[in-house]
Amino acid sequence: MSTAIVWFRRDLRLADHAALTAAVKDYDRIVPLYIDAPEEEGEWSPGAAARWWLHHSLGALDGALGRFHGRLHIGRGASLEVLRDVVAATGASAVYWSRLYEPEALRRDAAIERALTADGVDVAVHRGSLWREPWEVMTRQDQPYKVFTPFWRSLRAQLDDAAPLPVPPSLRCAMVADGLSVDELSLLPGVDWTGGFSEWTPGEAGAADMLEVFGDDAVSAYTEARDLPARHGTSRLSPHLHWGEITPRQVAAGLRAQVAGSRRHVDIEPYLRQLGWREFGHHLLYHFPKTPTENFNPRFDGFHWKDCDAAILRRWQQGRTGIPIVDAGMRELWATGWMHNRVRMLVASLLTKNLRQHWSHGARWFWDTLVDADLANNSLGWQWVAGSGADEAPYFRIFNPVTQSEKFDPDGAYIRRWVPELADVPASRIHAPWEDPAILRRTGYPVPLVDLKSSREDALAAYRRTRA
Repeated sequence: MSTAIVWFRRDLRLADHAALTAAVKDYDRIVPLYIDAPEEEGEWSPGAAARWWLHHSLGALDGALGRFHGRLHIGRGASLEVLRDVVAATGASAVYWSRLYEPEALRRDAAIERALTADGVDVAVHRGSLWREPWEVMTRQDQPYKVFTPFWRSLRAQLDDAAPLPVPPSLRCAMVADGLSVDELSLLPGVDWTGGFSEWTPGEAGAADMLEVFGDDAVSAYTEARDLPARHGTSRLSPHLHWGEITPRQVAAGLRAQVAGSRRHVDIEPYLRQLGWREFGHHLLYHFPKTPTENFNPRFDGFHWKDCDAAILRRWQQGRTGIPIVDAGMRELWATGWMHNRVRMLVASLLTKNLRQHWSHGARWFWDTLVDADLANNSLGWQWVAGSGADEAPYFRIFNPVTQSEKFDPDGAYIRRWVPELADVPASRIHAPWEDPAILRRTGYPVPLVDLKSSREDALAAYRRTRA
């Protein structure tokens, strides 16, 4: 019987999986394989929260394969060596995988493809979890886009309503001896702070359930509700998308199907546009691979950041800045591995502009604590807020966390949930409790790390010096 290996990475699903579908069509049986090789990802191996998600997602994929009387074979070590070992053990004559776009992954995969081809093994690489490959969406001058709106126009014109690929109905798995169990990978953190992660259900089925919940109600109110952190007004699909448990095509098709029977008009375009930002992040990372560590805009190489202050960073990380909306976001992040997107912008603005700490310090913390930590979008988001990135928020646009809090959390519900010491503070005071010192004395809530007005002026002055 002919055998092919399907190498799973961040495509932990069976449906809408081009590499898997092609392998099942071309070969009699497949070997589903996952390789634990964090050293090959260098400094960007998954953070602690992401490893928690990966543990459960791999278990879910293994369970899904069990319905086909198969299992996920798990190897550990250098990817090329593991692939060669599995080829030798199974007689596989081909390896299929979905493309990744991080710089290290691209270099590694190219070397592996060359080596396997030299061994006489066929290699088939397919699109992974993007609508379009980064090189398929280019300007008329065949240059990469640097501004989102024209990028989205070009990408949107290329999208169609093609149905996602189904789970292959005749999936036959070959068994391999001596594989590791998911538990043996030791992905779960040694110190368990993940009690609040229980609201997540990693895996393909969990992604489908989350999409159904969003499509049933929230998508119809998305434009109005997406900026309100106290509500589940966003899809919360980001970790499922990052780990490839669902694809943008599946999301779009699912939403279209769910709203088709609605008695009222539901416009899903605003949400699809947000998925476009995800594609834009991967577009930038592919064409400008240094953006995770270097300013996209070289003008910022001369910006006067303050020296890294460990005490300030610690208070920011712990949600003890004395700015309630910021502290609520940082505590939500620690408790759940996720933070509302509006609040992500606020906590990033405070760190990079009011506190003038380099954006990389925040990006690193997010990398370790987000279940949806994605190199492309984490880098895009932090550089966008800091003012150093592509299509950046102008540096002089410094979010005022008090006015933002009053606008998007007017009754303080989000703050009360995550900053319980302020639960009894009236809405008129909860956004800026330092204005009434008696509140700070009674609650023990800290004085703000920084004066918002003067720190804004200092940041603008530093920006003007850079421009000069």
